[in-house]
Amino acid sequence: MSMLHAIHEVRPTSPPHAPQIDLNLPAEPEAAHVRDSLPRVDQPVFEQTVPSRTTPSRRIAITSLLVLANVVQMTVNFAGVAGGSALSESLGAKDSYASWIAASYALTQGTFVLVSGRLGDVYGHRELLLAGGAWLTVCTFASAFCTNFFAFVTMRALAGLGGAFVMPNAVAMISSTNPPGRVRNVSLGFFGASAPVGGYFGALFLGAFLEHTEWKWFFIFIACLGVFTFAPIWALSPREPSVDRHGKIDCIGSALGTSSLILFNFVWNQAPSVGWATHYEIILLISSVVLFAGFLLWERNYAAEPIMPLDIFKAPSFLMLLLVVLLNYMAVGTLIWYQVLWLQKVWHWSPLQFAVGWTPFVICATGAAILAAWMIPRLAAQWILAIGTITILVSNVLMATLPLHQIYWAQVFPSVILFSFCPDFVYTAGQIIASNSVRRNQQGIAGSVIGTLNLYGNSLGLGFAATIEEQIARRTGSQITGYRAALFFGVAISAVALILDVCFVRLVKDDREGWRDDDIVEDLELTDHAEATGVHLPHASASH
Repeated sequence: MSMLHAIHEVRPTSPPHAPQIDLNLPAEPEAAHVRDSLPRVDQPVFEQTVPSRTTPSRRIAITSLLVLANVVQMTVNFAGVAGGSALSESLGAKDSYASWIAASYALTQGTFVLVSGRLGDVYGHRELLLAGGAWLTVCTFASAFCTNFFAFVTMRALAGLGGAFVMPNAVAMISSTNPPGRVRNVSLGFFGASAPVGGYFGALFLGAFLEHTEWKWFFIFIACLGVFTFAPIWALSPREPSVDRHGKIDCIGSALGTSSLILFNFVWNQAPSVGWATHYEIILLISSVVLFAGFLLWERNYAAEPIMPLDIFKAPSFLMLLLVVLLNYMAVGTLIWYQVLWLQKVWHWSPLQFAVGWTPFVICATGAAILAAWMIPRLAAQWILAIGTITILVSNVLMATLPLHQIYWAQVFPSVILFSFCPDFVYTAGQIIASNSVRRNQQGIAGSVIGTLNLYGNSLGLGFAATIEEQIARRTGSQITGYRAALFFGVAISAVALILDVCFVRLVKDDREGWRDDDIVEDLELTDHAEATGVHLPHASASH
């Protein structure tokens, strides 16, 4: 999956000797000139970042290790998808529980990735990445010694928390290590490509270990790889002051928001195993709604520095965009899991055979990231989003109508090819539309929300689809029919996403002349915050 969403977590710093800004701002008629003289709040001010005092070779080494860090965490992530069925059998769990091995990591990662970027701003991106890497390594190592299914799933969920800390902070470190220009752009491109590469390695390595030895050695191997990745990052990367050392964390809002998301996702992923007649399912579902209502109330009325400013949803197209992106990634999570189940359960492929069959995915997904970047200046973002939606829709149709006995090349191969384009197209277009829909001081949070939906939607979609599969399979007495029903669910939500995108999502055109009064106030607040944190902005009169 595309992980470029973490780019929006990077916050600005600036040279220590830059002149202070003049706080005597001119009157409204000169607002446009003030606008030109101030740095944008909505984008990372990379040009003002303190140059890293490292040699070029050391910068290359650090950047390479940061890309490898994302490969490691994505390897752990996708191993649960590619090997979920085989691992659940090895642990003696029922088939209806197998989806938890795939969903648990993505659940915690998607829930906490938004908070982790903010923590990195306040406490240091390097420190958060190293803490996340250490946690991921320990949890992955502990997974190897879990003989109980529920203990194993718990360790997977805890490992996802480490992955959430790694992703946005790794991108922040890449951007602070490399100055603006081609090297940084190429580095971020490699970071984006590391997601499908890591996912492919997760399937390939786990398949190889399952065929030749016990599955636990895979997790020991990845834990060792984590040590050899994060230890050199600790040794080579310089310690730098946090970009918002005096900032505050919205602890209550974070607790309410993450709790509601975790409970809601847990309920849907647990339902296939225990059924909706189970009392705690209903209690937890109601609790998740109550917690989310409390989160909205807190963010609106009480939070001094809300983690989610609610006025962001007043932007035209933004709320509808979030729904379209969420539905797309729910369809993605559905397709991945049921493609794995079909190939391994119906066609009796081994996990290693599945990894080989998925080789076109890693190639095409890497190319999709490049193609999406090429399309940005040439095609309206809502149409790029529509193309990505169509690819996942058709991919689900191909799998849902797959005959029991057919060669790989007829429908599975084109399904893999088409699906590989969806995540990058949807994510890239979603970020563009979000950026153009919200105000200047809301850019970072908008980008982070889009990225969170990427990860959270995969797990949530799997929960919905597994519930449908279990109910249909029970009524018809056919597991195959259950698989098809889940895949048709993916088709349905993709179709809804396509209709919503075409009819309601638009790139917002801003035809204002000069800045509004509240934009000027935002600039003043930026200045006050910059002075409080030791960041110096260019002099306002420099452009006159």
